[in-house]
Amino acid sequence: MDCETMDCELTILMPCLNEAETLATCIRKAQGYLERSGVVGEVLIADNGSTDGSQQIATDLGARVVQIEAKGYGNALLGGIRAAHGEFVIMGDADDSYDFSSLDEFVAKLRDGADLVMGNRFKGGVEPGAMPPLHKYLGNPVLSAIGVLFFKAPTRDFHCGLRGFRRSSILGIGLHTSGMEFASEVVVKSCLAGLRIEEVPTTLKKDGRSRPPHLRSWRDGWRHLRFLLIYSPRWLFLYPGLALTVLGLVTTLGLLIGPIKLGSVGLDVGTMTYAAGLTAVGYQAVLFSVMVKLFGAREDLLPMSKHYRQLVEKFTVERGLILGLLIFVVGFLVAVWQVVLWGGDGFGTMDAAQTVRTAIPAVLGLLLGFQTIMFSMFAGVLSIPTTDGLTAAKAVNAPEPARSAQ
Repeated sequence: MDCETMDCELTILMPCLNEAETLATCIRKAQGYLERSGVVGEVLIADNGSTDGSQQIATDLGARVVQIEAKGYGNALLGGIRAAHGEFVIMGDADDSYDFSSLDEFVAKLRDGADLVMGNRFKGGVEPGAMPPLHKYLGNPVLSAIGVLFFKAPTRDFHCGLRGFRRSSILGIGLHTSGMEFASEVVVKSCLAGLRIEEVPTTLKKDGRSRPPHLRSWRDGWRHLRFLLIYSPRWLFLYPGLALTVLGLVTTLGLLIGPIKLGSVGLDVGTMTYAAGLTAVGYQAVLFSVMVKLFGAREDLLPMSKHYRQLVEKFTVERGLILGLLIFVVGFLVAVWQVVLWGGDGFGTMDAAQTVRTAIPAVLGLLLGFQTIMFSMFAGVLSIPTTDGLTAAKAVNAPEPARSAQ
């Protein structure tokens, strides 16, 4: 059916880079599904620079081909999504590992109102040899579990390559990545935007290519993990930072009174020094998590949750500067008090342990105060209006998404 002359409901999209061995099989299966189901649709090949004649194979079979000049899996898919005529898009690799002749459940979920429908290979079945053991038992389960934990994603197969979505919804969430992490970006940003996500079983069989796949396990696995961490500053910075800050501060204050004995273990100024270091590192991580959220909101990369919105609305550069200055002054006064005590002793030799015990909170106060002042100034930079009128405050006051899992 010609999608250019009538309403097109479905685009079956396949990214392609030298898939001559399997492309024809995939196209025939997709066309067979459209004919059998009666769905008005098209088969679209997003070619990323094939040199094996894949483009001609697709054209001869009646598929539409769009050339995507920018290299990369994400670029190919995003270019294909933009070129699609269908209201819905179902994407899958052109290596004959996914069954394009069985898409009924995807279409049914999309018609029922889902914005994103993920396939689940572990529910539908993985053919022996179709997925390397490293991916099956480590990579996919771990990355999927992280996605569920960080973003409350309602899918247990975070990286299934067969997925369907409402084209307008996916184009509206601001996809940017050009490589393999595009698969993670679609799910993460759909979660953050509050899109309706469903899951259906699908099968995975061993692909029909004689050459190795484009995927590189460790490199691409790290890229996916890095993306998940970057888009969750709460888990990357805030929670570890709070844990370090509390642990370090409690230990430092406890040892400020004097040495502590825990059974046969004695804690003194050496432990206090390291605890103060933990406090400074943790506090910096907490501040950094807020800076990432502010910057993400300004650049329209991360949504603002209700909690962060309220926090930033109450925060001003002046309040931050005052708080930082107060912390700095406390540390400074402790340092002055120590110098006065030293002067009262004739500036002679003092007890080393007691000197360090007093110096540590002084230095910690100076350091935390300075960090707070610098953070406040950075927040002030983000609030400066730009030529497009966007400020951190404006981003914060934007409508809140239906569900923010951040």
